Order: sequence, then C-alpha cells, then structure tokens
Amino acid sequence: MIFFGPELLIRAYKEGYFPMADSYDGNIYWHSPDPRAIFPLDKIKLPRSLKQSMKKTDFKFTVNAAFAEVIKKCADREDTWISEEIINSFTQLNELGYAYSIESWLEGKLVGGLYGVSIGAAFFGESMFNLVPNASKTAFYYLVNYIKERNFILLDTQYINHHTQSLGAIEIPRVEYLKILAKAIEIPCKFVEE
Repeated sequence: MIFFGPELLIRAYKEGYFPMADSYDGNIYWHSPDPRAIFPLDKIKLPRSLKQSMKKTDFKFTVNAAFAEVIKKCADREDTWISEEIINSFTQLNELGYAYSIESWLEGKLVGGLYGVSIGAAFFGESMFNLVPNASKTAFYYLVNYIKERNFILLDTQYINHHTQSLGAIEIPRVEYLKILAKAIEIPCKFVEE
C-alpha cells in the first residue's frame, strides 16, 4: 500500500516538509522543524579516530546497490518512524531516481548504510544503520565526499540529535533553511549519472 505518491513527496521536499510515521499508531505526519538541522558541507571533517578505524577495517562502499535492503535495515528497530507505507513510498522514489542509498560492505556483507532523497543540489538524509562499529559513520563520510564532488550545496538532516551533532550537524532557522533549499533545488545536479 502506498500512502502518498511520488509527486506529493517531491513537492513536499521542495517546500521543506518530510514525512514520518508515528511509531505507535503508524499515522504519517508531515514535519518542517524550526530550527532545521543541516550539515555544512564546507566544514565537515573526518575525525582522526574514525580515520584510524577505517584503516583497520576494510569497508567497501557502493551507491544505490541495495536500496531495499538499506531502508528495511534502517526500519528494523524497536521504535521506528519508517513504516511500511514509508518504505513503499521511498522505494517508488528510488525507482524514479529521487531516493538513493549508500552501502557499507565488509567481507561481502552489507554492514551499514544510509538512504535519502536527492533533488537538484540538495540531499535529504533520512536514516542510517550499522551492524558493525563505524559502518554508518563511514558511509556518511563517503556520502559527504560523493555529493561535494557533484557540487551539491545542501545536506539536510532534518532534526539534530547527539549522533548527527557528533558528525557535524548544526541547526539554522527555518527561514534561512528555506532560502538555501530554494537555491539548491534549482541547481541541476545528478546524484548518479544515467
């Protein structure tokens, strides 16, 4: 069952809204927080401890190779906002070229990753997961470099929390966010070349 179609989702993201399902009743609500959390792409640096960890662990990264697995693993937790309707809707966005995943692999197994929505030069990070230490963090830093190489200007993380703050997220007023968003969605960037 698809609760809302891709056209509505794309329009909502362009206007600064995103959906989240209530973990208790499954109802889907639209959010546009003030302040809004973003990652300033020009200021994100890989922590030294993570660099050292990456040297010891041989992660391999792929782009959009296992979207369905990534979103399901992101949803696989006791308290989740990623309902079946969200999974179905974002899978449809993925098929249309608006939602993508970054995967972390170790010894041929999917051990971490993240997914989000890409419109113009904006990437809206939705969720991440890890099955081994640092698998999602390294996928995140891979994403940062990946979108910087493609001239993206906005990496939206929606709400700030301890984890996103540790990765470099900051909060900005919603009005400022909407100005950046309006500019970003008009820049013709491609997350993947077709």
